[in-house]
Amino acid sequence: MRILFLGDVMGRAGREAVSERLPALRRDWKIDFVVINGENASNGAGLNAEHAKTLFEAGADCVTLGDHAFDQKDMLSHIESDSRILRPLNFAKGAPGRGHRLFSDARGRKILVAQALGQVFMSRPYDDPFSAIDAVLRAHPLGGQAQAILIDMHCEATSEKMGMGHFCDGRASIVVGTHTHVPTADAQILPGGTAFQADAGMCGDYNSVIGMEKAEPMRRFVTGMGKSRFTPALGEATLSGLFVETDDKTGKAVSVSMVRQGGRLAQAGP
Repeated sequence: MRILFLGDVMGRAGREAVSERLPALRRDWKIDFVVINGENASNGAGLNAEHAKTLFEAGADCVTLGDHAFDQKDMLSHIESDSRILRPLNFAKGAPGRGHRLFSDARGRKILVAQALGQVFMSRPYDDPFSAIDAVLRAHPLGGQAQAILIDMHCEATSEKMGMGHFCDGRASIVVGTHTHVPTADAQILPGGTAFQADAGMCGDYNSVIGMEKAEPMRRFVTGMGKSRFTPALGEATLSGLFVETDDKTGKAVSVSMVRQGGRLAQAGP
């Protein structure tokens, strides 16, 4: 299976880049399944129903969220009616929606997608992500019920993301980190056959501070005082993510490539 994961979509620039570039990538790279992290797609904070529709129309098969899952209030109800959108497994108890789902690609092959929030340096104490992911993987063994498994580990610390990669090695096809908006240069296949990257980066304008217009973040860094709200940068966006090909019999990764398309970053792909 040929799987594309795109990192955090950041505001209008990120949405437009996905809409403009994803259809051609699906065609040219013969992609079977696309997962997009959309938790910053609506003005940099959460995802609303209209913008979710935009991502699906561009070619997403699944959209994951994160700690900003319900910043856009209409997502509280919309996620219940659209099972293609996943919030973190270990979000607040009683949160609407689900944290994992078994999908089918166009050929009927099954792919499990799940997301968890990390605990290190995060704004609130979320439940243990490792036990949450472990329960899902035990219920859906790789190469059995699921021909492929993708885990989106949404957290600050690269060490925690790497820990999840090794925890899932041999039990998932892909473990990829999101949340920090800065792509790491560590795409690899772990010893047990799991493709890993500590952070996929963002789909957004990199002439920014993690996707936000530079002036206000820089003011706060230099003076310690805020003057206005953060606003997403609107320059040309780079699509950042991970492209993985898996073996249908074992579910393990056979190739992995970082993705950089358009914008300011060096181009990369399969």
